[in-house]
Amino acid sequence: MYLSTSRASDIAGDTRTPAPKGPLRAVPGTVFALGLVSLVTDVSAEMVTAVLPLYLMAGLGMSPLAFGALDGLHQGATALLRLAGGRIADRTRRRKLVAGTGYALSAVCKAALLAVTTPWSVAAVLAADRTGKGLRTAPRDALISLSVPPEQQGRAFGVHRALDTAGALLGPLAAFGVLWVAVDGYAAVFTVSCCLAVLGVVLLALFVREAPAPAPVAARAPLPPVRTLLRLPGLRRLCLTAAVLGLFTVGDGFLYLLLQRRLDLSVAYFPLLPVGTAGVFLLAALPAGRLADRLGRRRVFLGGHVLLLGACLLLLAPVPAGALLVVGVLASLGLFYAATDGVLMAAAGPLLPPELRTTGLAAVQTAQALARFAGSLLFGAAWTLWGPGPALGLAAGGLLLSLALVAVFGGPRAGGPS
Repeated sequence: MYLSTSRASDIAGDTRTPAPKGPLRAVPGTVFALGLVSLVTDVSAEMVTAVLPLYLMAGLGMSPLAFGALDGLHQGATALLRLAGGRIADRTRRRKLVAGTGYALSAVCKAALLAVTTPWSVAAVLAADRTGKGLRTAPRDALISLSVPPEQQGRAFGVHRALDTAGALLGPLAAFGVLWVAVDGYAAVFTVSCCLAVLGVVLLALFVREAPAPAPVAARAPLPPVRTLLRLPGLRRLCLTAAVLGLFTVGDGFLYLLLQRRLDLSVAYFPLLPVGTAGVFLLAALPAGRLADRLGRRRVFLGGHVLLLGACLLLLAPVPAGALLVVGVLASLGLFYAATDGVLMAAAGPLLPPELRTTGLAAVQTAQALARFAGSLLFGAAWTLWGPGPALGLAAGGLLLSLALVAVFGGPRAGGPS
């Protein structure tokens, strides 16, 4: 475990460890350690996510509307817990503890998937799993944001997201391998996923350290009220942008199902579709973060949504069902995540005072997650009523309109050059 000489090295551990060489040389140890935790946890999560659409719709007979509701739940039904987790982490100054609780809850839910057999019992377990993600995401991102100066936020989040995406790349491959060799494939996938989730919690406990509070709790200045965040015009604009664009962001599961239909792809190969997306995300995450630091996070963030629009248009276009369609859709989707996921947090971080960093990041994440929840419900309803093609066309039209509105009236301008 390497650690940098940055101001956050006391959080991560022993500063005597040599700094790394190459692209990671300026990255604090906190970022790298949390990246490893996210890598292992994402292998676990993406093993389940890769098989979930087929498991629910083909295996358990869930309708597209019901799957849309569940996908929205997966995206944002527990989003308000992000605010609660962020506030608790800021109040207690125990961001690692709050994040660890979220990771542990998700590990328990992976085990619970082995015991449930109906669509809505699975939905209940996934809701609890999303609760864990809601608790951990903002404290984890706050630890990253507080470990680097404003001008290096894009790089730090790019490195973390690259490690995180390495897990997203390996997860579907692991699911594919398990389905290939196991007799009872889904149960085996859930078992391996649970073991990896537990390993992620162990890594967090052993290698991510948070400095003790510099003063007794009673001697600290009182935590500013949450309404302080509402006085930050840059943060209000950022939340609105994330919500407007999130409303028309089509979920991965739907795009993969549409691509599978176009390709007439075998069920056994379905988990490989996210691998292409994750591979592109992995390669592009750090360059996209550095580009956002140089050119402006607003430009890169909006450009990512243009790429998502391109993926939707490719699925709608009369393109032959072959390599061009697969590469185009998966590459566009991977670049979309590279240009938006960490970039949004990098844009938000410098807007926020350190004592409210976790709460503020949670507010941005909540705005986006709630919008994606609503968008998944609408997309699932449109698919059920009119079919997948018209539903995707409506989503693409809405995304194009929202991009035009955001480009004209606002966007995540702060936290980097415009």
